Amino acid sequence: MKRKVVARVIASALSAVLMTTMLTGCTFGFASDPDDPNEEVKEVPIDTSVDTFSYDSSLDGTSITLLNSKAEIQVALEKMGAAYEEKSGVHVEVMPVTDGDSPYTKVVSLYNSGNPPTLSILDTTDVIALAEEKAADLTNEPWTAEAEEYLTKVNGKVYSFPLCIEGRGMIYNKKVIEDALGEAFDPDSIKTLSQFKDLLDRLVDAGIEKPVSLAKEDWSLGAHHLQYVYEVYDGTSEGAQEVIEKLKNGEMKLESYERMNDFLDMFDVLKEYNVAKGDPLGADYDEMAIDLADGKTAFWFNGNWAWPNLSEAGAENEDEYGFLPYFMNDDPNDFVNQQIQASPSKQVMMDGQVASEKEQAAAKEFLNWIVYSEIGQQMLVKTCNVIPPFINNPYEPADPLSRDIYEKVQDGKAFNAAAIVPNDHWSILGAAMQKYLAGRSDREELIETAQKYWDDQE
Repeated sequence: MKRKVVARVIASALSAVLMTTMLTGCTFGFASDPDDPNEEVKEVPIDTSVDTFSYDSSLDGTSITLLNSKAEIQVALEKMGAAYEEKSGVHVEVMPVTDGDSPYTKVVSLYNSGNPPTLSILDTTDVIALAEEKAADLTNEPWTAEAEEYLTKVNGKVYSFPLCIEGRGMIYNKKVIEDALGEAFDPDSIKTLSQFKDLLDRLVDAGIEKPVSLAKEDWSLGAHHLQYVYEVYDGTSEGAQEVIEKLKNGEMKLESYERMNDFLDMFDVLKEYNVAKGDPLGADYDEMAIDLADGKTAFWFNGNWAWPNLSEAGAENEDEYGFLPYFMNDDPNDFVNQQIQASPSKQVMMDGQVASEKEQAAAKEFLNWIVYSEIGQQMLVKTCNVIPPFINNPYEPADPLSRDIYEKVQDGKAFNAAAIVPNDHWSILGAAMQKYLAGRSDREELIETAQKYWDDQE
């Protein structure tokens, strides 16, 4: 990502004191095996002819482990580790977190067994919880200069490596919309919740009976959806934390917080046009990508991490998919109706308790290799297919979802905010959201449940 681009976008964003992210869908709900051995895999070529990175020959023969909680890049990380090993002589074993398991629970169990991974890809809240007790201090690593606005700091120190930027919103299939309406579709023409609803009505009239896919999983409802309530306070992580602190200490009540009702106004629209409205808790995550790719639906609330699902469903990199905002009201000047949420997500924490000095040195070199080597830079974007948070990386993502977020970040159409919430937020309030989605509770009960959750926090 170009330095001038990041500077323009982040200038109005938050300080890097506590950058964090929501629990992302990349850990859970992965549709089906993206690495089917019977499927023809399209390899993105990596130019290895130029490599100016300086390797420490004394590390040759060292082995390190990398715990991966980002399921869709498991094979990509293995390829990246193999490429690094070929150049450095350092072996990188990539250990997957089982689909549906908590990365936090997994890494804690490994620490308890006395065999923690050298490196762990975790959610930011997990890093914050573990950093000072378990992690090595990475504050003085060279790559910190390339990601200054995306660093997570705990009491002024950096304990993690920001792996990627991810964003979420209403994924649209432009061709499906244009084919149904018989006219060109300009995503920027939709600026309010009423305009979005009008578009949905037009699609229904054109034959797409239920144009929205809405996941039922508690992690989607309790994190991806509900955390908007905090993040859109003012579009910064600092603002999100201000809301959370006020909810915890009783200064603010959700029933009188405008953004809570704004959020539910949008969610109610998604409920009404949900393709699984008849049985919303029976919705199949796998089928949502297929429905969007095939044109049964036109929208799917999700993030750019859903591209492997869409690709497996038949979507191509050349297809026109993108994001609309999570519309919350009818004010076209409200940033929530103009921008999508995009922020650093997965973080890599390095063990500071058990790893030997040589293993730590190899792990640090591997992270620097990702940022500074010509091969590592390419593989982060082209092989892992992520949006890099490092301003020296010249490569742009290939898939349309990541490309759309990359372009929105460049154009100032993304707000950089994410909330630090308790680890059980997505499960407890996700269950409350499921109840609301199924029509088994009303708005008042949902708000009361969410308020009680915060009242019970210390």
